This record gives sequence, C-alpha cells and structure tokens, in this order.
Amino acid sequence: MSDNTIARNKSMTRFDQHDSVWLFGYGSLIFKADFPFIERRPAHIVGWSRRFWQGSHDHRGTVQAPGRVVTLIRDEGATCAGMAYLITPEVFGHLDYREKNGYLRLATDILFEDGSCTEGLIYIATEENAAFLGPASERDIARQIAGAEGPSGRNADYLLGLAVALRELGKDDPHVFEIERHLQLLDEMNAENDKGKDAADMPHP
Repeated sequence: MSDNTIARNKSMTRFDQHDSVWLFGYGSLIFKADFPFIERRPAHIVGWSRRFWQGSHDHRGTVQAPGRVVTLIRDEGATCAGMAYLITPEVFGHLDYREKNGYLRLATDILFEDGSCTEGLIYIATEENAAFLGPASERDIARQIAGAEGPSGRNADYLLGLAVALRELGKDDPHVFEIERHLQLLDEMNAENDKGKDAADMPHP
C-alpha cells in the first residue's frame, strides 16, 4: 500500500527560514541528484543502517508489484555512508514529491570526512508507514527487485546504481552488495535458461 507523505512533510518548518541546509542522501540521492545544490560532500550518519525494506509503488514498482528501495533502520553503533548536499529551502517541494511514498523529513547530525558535523535534513521511511515491507533475506529481496519496474525505471537499476555509487565512495555495505550478488546470479540463471530455450527451439537436422 502506498503512503503519500507530502502534506506531513510540508508541516515540518524547522529549516524553512534557513538560507541553506545540508541534506543527507543514502539511496538514489547519492547517484541521482535531480535538484539544484550549492555543494556536495561525502558524509555519514551514526546509529542507522541502510536496508531494502521500503516498498516502492511510484518510482521503482507499481501498486500491484511494488519494488524495494532503501530506508534507514535504527542500529546502535552503526555508520551509514552517503552523500550530503547543501541546498536551499526552495528545493524542499521537489524532494517532498520525490520521497512522497512513506518518507518523512527528519533532522539529524551529519558528519563529514574532515571531522566536522552539522545538523541537517534526511528523509526516512519508518516501519509505521503503510508502504513499509520489512525484513526479508537478501536472496528474496533480489528476486523481488528483479521483477519490479516503475515509472522511474527498473528496480534492478536502482540497486546496481547504489552499489556502484558506494564503491565509488570507497564504502562497504554488506546488505547492498549481497543483494547485488544474488541479482547477478539470477541474471546468469536467466541467461542460461534463455540459451537452453533457444537451443531447444532450433530445428533438428
């Protein structure tokens, strides 16, 4: 079930009067910045882990066949790497629409690689939202991702784009990379099956 959060996010006015604010991205925001920003810097947050536990009914799937995208789960002592963008409040409307399926604006401490820290903005889909799918094995998540596609494209491209972006940042994420591994195995199996089907369809001498 989808969960439109645009109205709730508009009611969060904490940063509305700021000239600029840092936004932390941990999913597609790392590699798909379709909004104007002043500056971009690698960053991380503490106490959260990235998980493919949120349903996507509007971008990488449909209501009938939702995809899976990342959200953050509280995890004491964990570190989640991503990309921070310095933006103006004028960008909030675009972000609220982009993240409308269950994600809420929250304030968080963002830590930069030089050791500095600032309070910034993050979008998180908590387990209370109607689009939350919850935990599953990495193999089962890969299977769901393999079969999902929405207005923003294939769910698999989202996963692979995130994996590439994390490697470019030099960051490890066992959950993401294990799903990627299972997806690649599925692709190899499907390719072998297609090859066998093509061979069976060929006329015999």
